[in-house]
Amino acid sequence: MANRNDQWSDLKARMGAGAVMVLVGLFGIWMGGHVFHLLVALICGIMVWELVAMLRPGDAYLPLKLGALTGLAVLVSIYLPVGLGLPILLAPALIGFGQLERHRTIYLSFTAMILMAGYGMMQVRDDYGFGWLLWLVVVVVTTDVVGYFAGRAIGGPKFWPKVSPKKTWSGTAAGWAGAALVGLLFSINTGASLQLMGISVAISMASQMGDIAESGMKRKLGVKDSSNLIPGHGGLMDRFDGMLGASMFLLVIGQFIGLPFGLG
Repeated sequence: MANRNDQWSDLKARMGAGAVMVLVGLFGIWMGGHVFHLLVALICGIMVWELVAMLRPGDAYLPLKLGALTGLAVLVSIYLPVGLGLPILLAPALIGFGQLERHRTIYLSFTAMILMAGYGMMQVRDDYGFGWLLWLVVVVVTTDVVGYFAGRAIGGPKFWPKVSPKKTWSGTAAGWAGAALVGLLFSINTGASLQLMGISVAISMASQMGDIAESGMKRKLGVKDSSNLIPGHGGLMDRFDGMLGASMFLLVIGQFIGLPFGLG
């Protein structure tokens, strides 16, 4: 019984912090415009701050500098024409690459992903409205929440025990099922094609890939959480790793599926 209680020992803290994050996120998405741009820029800046702090422990200055530079680049780039904004957007990735002595590839890869995902989410909200971005967020959150509860309740074979010891195949598959249901509900209520179910599952898989990538990076660096900013959740990277993978995937498939795909 004690072991079973341990499975849910972090549930109260996770739910409390998770509820706050959902409310803040929904407010930002609903408001859109400058409010959402500022929120995304802040989140991207904090994630790069966390990343650099993991890559260069003990250095307080460089994480703050690169985090601030990231937030500023994300914010400025969305207000410029795409051709002018993209070089500014990617600049923090190359600037930081030149200032780190170790783990440069990790920094470059994750920072570029954070920058592009943040920019992509702002563009989706600006161009396609509340509904399309809400669908993306609900798919990622459902994948995470359903996977968490199903994995803890059902258990079974581990997905990749060396990298993410708590993740199970039952939780992974339950996340896909939850995403498919989200796609079905959005399709029924918006008139979007039923293909949205399959796209939702693919987005769910991409979010899990983002989660796995961050878990592998933390395992390589020997850290448990990206930071301790959020009780029961760790840092922002620990919570938004799935959103990074999903947003990047949506940027790619958006060229083929024809956004907004019946939503907006």
